Amino acid sequence: MQTTSLLFFVSLWLISALKAQPVRFAFVTDTHIGAPVTAVEDLRRTVSDLNALTDIDFVVFTGDVTDFGSDEELRTAKGVLDGLNKKWYIFPGNHDTKWSENGCNSFRKVFGAERFSFTFGNYRFIGCGSGPNMRMSPGLVAREDVLWLRSEVEKLKGSDQPVIFMNHYPLDESLANWYLLIDEIKKTNVQAALCGHGHANRALDFEGIPGTMGRSNLRAKDAVGGYNLVTMRNDTMTFAERTPGRQTGPVWRTVLLKNHHFGQETARSYPRPSYDMNRQYPGVEVVWAKQDSSDVGAGLVESDGFCIYPNTNGQIVALATADGQVRWRFSTGGKVYSTPAVRKNRVVVASTDGTIYCLDKRSGRLLWKQETGRPIVASPLIDGNRVYIGSSEGKFRALSLTDGRVRWTFGGVKGFVESVPVTDRRKVYFGSWGSNLYALDKKTGDTAWTWTNGKSRNFSPAACVPVLSGNRIFIQTPDRTVTAIDAGTGREFWKTSRHKGFESMGVSADRSLIYVKCMQDSLWAIPTASADGEGAWYVNCGFGYEISPGPVTEQDDRIYIPTDEGVLYVVDRRTRRTAWSHKLSNAMVNRVWPLGNGRVLAATMDGKIALIKGI
Repeated sequence: MQTTSLLFFVSLWLISALKAQPVRFAFVTDTHIGAPVTAVEDLRRTVSDLNALTDIDFVVFTGDVTDFGSDEELRTAKGVLDGLNKKWYIFPGNHDTKWSENGCNSFRKVFGAERFSFTFGNYRFIGCGSGPNMRMSPGLVAREDVLWLRSEVEKLKGSDQPVIFMNHYPLDESLANWYLLIDEIKKTNVQAALCGHGHANRALDFEGIPGTMGRSNLRAKDAVGGYNLVTMRNDTMTFAERTPGRQTGPVWRTVLLKNHHFGQETARSYPRPSYDMNRQYPGVEVVWAKQDSSDVGAGLVESDGFCIYPNTNGQIVALATADGQVRWRFSTGGKVYSTPAVRKNRVVVASTDGTIYCLDKRSGRLLWKQETGRPIVASPLIDGNRVYIGSSEGKFRALSLTDGRVRWTFGGVKGFVESVPVTDRRKVYFGSWGSNLYALDKKTGDTAWTWTNGKSRNFSPAACVPVLSGNRIFIQTPDRTVTAIDAGTGREFWKTSRHKGFESMGVSADRSLIYVKCMQDSLWAIPTASADGEGAWYVNCGFGYEISPGPVTEQDDRIYIPTDEGVLYVVDRRTRRTAWSHKLSNAMVNRVWPLGNGRVLAATMDGKIALIKGI
């Protein structure tokens, strides 16, 4: 009896001691290696400072490790972080995935992981990054990360172990699927959540979960950058800003660590995406809808009853247009962000496994493949018997549609190619993330001309699909500027920033108008023959702030406008009014495919595919 009592009291003492044991870690975020010239120095200074601290248990890096997601930037960051003498954990942010020449593959290869879960002391730490991946839009946690989080939550089922959750974005509406994360982690004993993205220290609240945003490690206008030291002691979490090599500031944020009993929460109601807007047009019918098992980060195409799309699980999927039933699947070795191209019985698409594939449209059987050795996030164009496509190693190729043989290679691309090229009778045109627009001879690949806006890579004509009309080519760049260029010489006719578009535009069926999707509510129509870019008319669709690059498409006097909150808007060209709108999901709508008779195929970034019949 005495032995039993002694063991009982010893156990209580051990539990109490474990609970009282302080946990101290460094919270570093938004290092942006590759952007400001000081970024590497700022990170090195932080690593040196952390190495000198003797009371740090581990370090977390919560995204935007690099500025452009390039292999060079990732390797540079890893080289600096390898100098840490403490255990560290890391995941990507939107800057690591949106401008990813490697198609969001290299982060895992360089750092060994892109999410983490571990126990330290009495606490379970869980962290994953957030996109968007490869397309400009609000943040979106990839489907594979959502499924991973569910598996981590399932492991804790029946456990009362306290959880600290981390993500790059705040868990609010700036993240398109914030509610999926919150609903999952509330099944655990989650006590606090940490994030980056905003570059400033902020106290936040995520539907009752105490949230804390950390400052960027960059110095910005200061002489030295910084990070946060987090101390967990006696059910309290405190945050203090550390200036590397100088001092630790006073505690600026205190969070009480406690069981919020979220699993029993029924009284409070929090906002969720609303689909009430669909009641406004009850005549709009969803003929069928499918949910893919992964994200869809590119447009879909339709041909002879086959609806074909790629997914980030590395598959090309063909559905029956009539009912959405799967006709075939073809697996590649990497994520696919390339919109397929179809001609007759051939489907051409590229994968981040570095290979261009040609498949039989009816069966999905491989007809040929061309390996490039580098990830490809660009989309192909089929013109006659040739396939034109850019890649991530500074090259643009013309291939034979018959057998995939390389007809010519242009090796002078600055940056990498993301978008779809366009052609006329003599030239092929495409942009890159090197601030350039190229015009090459279709037959030889020789340079006809190169245009640049002379701005940084972030303002490149890379995500926009160029528009051709007559002897003019039009582009919309992220500096909110539309430019009209002479297709023969590369000389500018005009440029305008009056319409404040971002990257999304299109052309009317008769090629008399270009359409610019503005960043706030409206669609502008500009005559292709305009002498100065003055708009002819506009329609206020009311879609709010808008940054997705999905191109605008017209068919049968219906103008289809995909947006970044899962809504497809349709404008009647004749009446210049919104004909209808429909919300499919809360994630970005990719390039849509009108079928005629009011029907349109659409896919969203979070993997929803649907056939909609409008009015």
